Amino acid sequence: MQTNNSQRIQHSLWLLLLSALLCGSVWAQRATISDKPDTPFKLATFEAEGKTRLGLTVGERILDIAAANAQLTKQAKLSAVTIPADMRELIEQYARVSPRLYQIANHFKAAKLDGLAFAYTLDKIAIKAPIKYPWNMLAAAVNYKSHAQEMGSQNTVNTDTEDPIFFAKSPRSCIIDPGEPFYITPGRNIDWEGELAIIIGKPALNLTLENAHDYVFGYSIVFDVSDRGGTGRRLNATIPGPNWFHGKSRDRGAPFGPFIVPKEFMPNHANLRILTKVNGVVKQDGNTKMLIFDEAHMIRYLTSILTLYPGDVVVTGTPDGVGTARRPPEYLKPGDEVVIEIEGIGVLKTPMRAASERK
Repeated sequence: MQTNNSQRIQHSLWLLLLSALLCGSVWAQRATISDKPDTPFKLATFEAEGKTRLGLTVGERILDIAAANAQLTKQAKLSAVTIPADMRELIEQYARVSPRLYQIANHFKAAKLDGLAFAYTLDKIAIKAPIKYPWNMLAAAVNYKSHAQEMGSQNTVNTDTEDPIFFAKSPRSCIIDPGEPFYITPGRNIDWEGELAIIIGKPALNLTLENAHDYVFGYSIVFDVSDRGGTGRRLNATIPGPNWFHGKSRDRGAPFGPFIVPKEFMPNHANLRILTKVNGVVKQDGNTKMLIFDEAHMIRYLTSILTLYPGDVVVTGTPDGVGTARRPPEYLKPGDEVVIEIEGIGVLKTPMRAASERK
């Protein structure tokens, strides 16, 4: 009887020890997957196997966030976290979901990605515009001194007493995906303008210079397609000045993407090189440190007039090197390709096609 009791006690002790070891192993695994922004990533909307997905970059791969989240939750026995399948919703809920995104990036950075069905190479997917569609897309005009000068202005701007100039581009009509064509109407002079885009992260109204950056989510690229005039009807003379709607709101006139870089991974947003190439030839070579109105001044001004919402896009202006300022002027033609690259974000490509090719 004593032997049996002793055996039962030993068996119970072994079970307790095994349970403790297993619990310790799970706890250790949980503890080793950091929920801090230790591994930089970019976010994207992409299509693979006929389905639109949200993606997160890890090295040269892009992970389907939903599938990566499901596998990590199961393997590491983490608490379930629901992540939105739409970029604008993800931005709205970023404070809640970002710790899990950090865990995904931190875990799969060290994992073997070959063979994982949700880890795609970029050549196997179609990158879409990151947000379809923001509520607002607002763009700064003449916001680099070098561009102002090439357009004929010699005026000095006082950013403390003067406001920036903005115009709106219709998100639904203007935004197109990376790689999608812009169609050139015969007789129009279409120009290139590569620009840094600021993505808003929280509802923002009446912000200050000091708190403006708190409301930023991240950064992307926009090609501000610009119509410099040409043949056709003219603006009536009731009010003198340029027709901003005609020049900036052309259908498909805002190629957008390919990625959004969350602001925690882009502390140097005020010092980024911007390159625009046409058919491989550099046309613009600028830097965001040369902005006349910086991020804080732009956001302060816009939110003094209207509320900005999560996912809204603030397009910050273009550096010098546009086609219309060249002598003789240069404009895009069907068959050209515009490539805009901003360091740390990526490359946005837009082919030019004739309007007759549009289906």
